[in-house]
Amino acid sequence: MAKYGETRYLEVSGRRIKLSNPDRVYFPEAGLTKADVVGYYASVAEVMLRHLEERPTTLERWPTGVVPGVRLAQRDGTPGQAFYQKRIPKGAPDWVQTARIAFPSGRTADEVCPTEPGVIVWAATLGTITFHPWPVRSPDVDHPDELRLDFDPQPGTDFRDAVRVALAARELMDDWGWASYPKTSGGRGVHVYVRIAPRWEFVDMRHAAIGIGRELERRLPGLVTTAWWKEERGETIFVDYNQNARDRTIAAPYSVRARPMAPVSTPLTWDELPEVTPLDFTAANVGERVAALGDPWAGIDDVAHDLTPALALYEADEAERGLSDMPYPPDYPKMPGEPKRVQPSRARED
Repeated sequence: MAKYGETRYLEVSGRRIKLSNPDRVYFPEAGLTKADVVGYYASVAEVMLRHLEERPTTLERWPTGVVPGVRLAQRDGTPGQAFYQKRIPKGAPDWVQTARIAFPSGRTADEVCPTEPGVIVWAATLGTITFHPWPVRSPDVDHPDELRLDFDPQPGTDFRDAVRVALAARELMDDWGWASYPKTSGGRGVHVYVRIAPRWEFVDMRHAAIGIGRELERRLPGLVTTAWWKEERGETIFVDYNQNARDRTIAAPYSVRARPMAPVSTPLTWDELPEVTPLDFTAANVGERVAALGDPWAGIDDVAHDLTPALALYEADEAERGLSDMPYPPDYPKMPGEPKRVQPSRARED
């Protein structure tokens, strides 16, 4: 049996946290061990807490590392050695708090709800590579306070194209007086966040994302799509509006992604965005960046915006252009107002 070094203990904000198998290789291409990943999270935990605090959080766990042959279990039931932990793990310390959330199916779960830096580091010692927080806080889990725009390159497009779309979205939201915040996705895409007053429901946030996406389609014809079905997207940047549906989450700011070089979904300034590449930011260097520069999103909680301008776009598309709601993900029950959930090519065959 392989041995991965003696058990260690870390002190994080007054919490003593056990780290077993510290020398296990977690990212072989990057030369990073479990101790390196946990050390990264310890270095950013206080800053990262700004973006996780009181948020129900799904843990993406890779207990044996992001190594060849290990697969992530999928929503459709495809098994894997890595998995999404939606309920608090057994044996969690009593200082790890939870928040109860409801899935579209009506089932509920008590998810980890970080309230202090030690929770982040403790989760990392369990093999958590990526943190997936809900866009809500525990006092009110039914009213999101965060609009999340996910600009996802399709085949034939790349990060630079996603940056161009994100900048167009910023221009649109600047006209509304919204403060928006960009980050790398940790892959080829770009995420943009906006704090929203928690007065609207998940369906409203999703409609707001659809409205913004459709406006970007008009402003950047041929480059942007909101088409849910891949066969209709072409070489575009997909605005993944369903990331704002209930129980859909995006990798948290400062989360490592389960990809070969341990890229990090890294908050940026708008001036930085056009100058960087996704692999500029990894678990090997983002801790140093935070120590030197702080958090570019430090002001994100200063103001919570009114969602009305984005909803007005969606409503105008309905009233003036005859556009309706869009499909939900396949694992959702049929939702009110949703069109027929079938691929266009199959619908034609029928």
